[in-house]
Amino acid sequence: MKRLLLSAAALALAVPALAQTAPAPAQTPPAPPPPAQAQVARPTTPLNPTPPAAPTAPNQAPILPGAVGEWRVLDAANALVIDTTKGRIIVEMHPEAAPEHVARIKMLAQSGFFDGQKFHRVIDWFMSQTGDPLGTGEGQSPYPDLEAEFTFQRDAAMPFTTAASPSGALVGFIGALPVQTQPDSLMALTGTGKVRAWGLYCPGVAGMARGEPENSANSQFFLMRQPYPSLEKRYTVWGRVVVGLEVVRAMAVGEPPDNPDKMLRVRVMADMPAQDQPHLLIADTRSPAFRQKIEAARKAKGADFSVCDIDIPTKPA
Repeated sequence: MKRLLLSAAALALAVPALAQTAPAPAQTPPAPPPPAQAQVARPTTPLNPTPPAAPTAPNQAPILPGAVGEWRVLDAANALVIDTTKGRIIVEMHPEAAPEHVARIKMLAQSGFFDGQKFHRVIDWFMSQTGDPLGTGEGQSPYPDLEAEFTFQRDAAMPFTTAASPSGALVGFIGALPVQTQPDSLMALTGTGKVRAWGLYCPGVAGMARGEPENSANSQFFLMRQPYPSLEKRYTVWGRVVVGLEVVRAMAVGEPPDNPDKMLRVRVMADMPAQDQPHLLIADTRSPAFRQKIEAARKAKGADFSVCDIDIPTKPA
């Protein structure tokens, strides 16, 4: 039901865009094929007959409080720890960008819904997809589909670091998340003091799969292996991998793979026993040190610069 990521028309547009933002492999792979089945009838019985309690209201406050330093502590309440057959992945979730999708991911992780699920659709130079209890691309959770959160509202209080200023827009970071947004100068003209922003599909960015209808995301999600800008403002961005991008890229490839990798256990970091929680520092994208990193990348890449060229370092706390 949620197998669809790209239509045939979108694929035709996406391949040139990818070629501009990622180095060409030794042998250019074919374009990712469109899904074999875009829509499948919803199951008549729940996949989980005893679902957990409904999630509490998501926290939409900015995730970066406090003084600015070169490093910040990764917020355990908004970190998803995915232990897989290839190793550990940690995703920083961004409720300010997609509050309902983050709440759904947290709820499903806390209920054990994701444990044991396969990476059922993995395409090299594209993404690794999972979150389907059937392992076929046609399953989902028993909960209602989600309203799309392709864009979000940003005000002056939301921390944002500018990396580039293309005409009529800003490109940069909110936490580890690469973002494009309308400029601050428009805030005084909107009536709400806010402007529109959206996540950019750089390597490691976490997005929600959906069917043909825009409001059909449910439980399936994907982690980007490479940049893919044609997905932007068409698939909800809810986080970014901050540890384990090499694990995402190591997943067995196929639709489905012959021997698919699995999520062995998925937990919100704050729910793990204290002795088991990873203690991580992540580069603070607001800091002068990170701004220097941006400038170095801009100088090295010149006209080819992209925010996707900038990695977000982490280290043990």
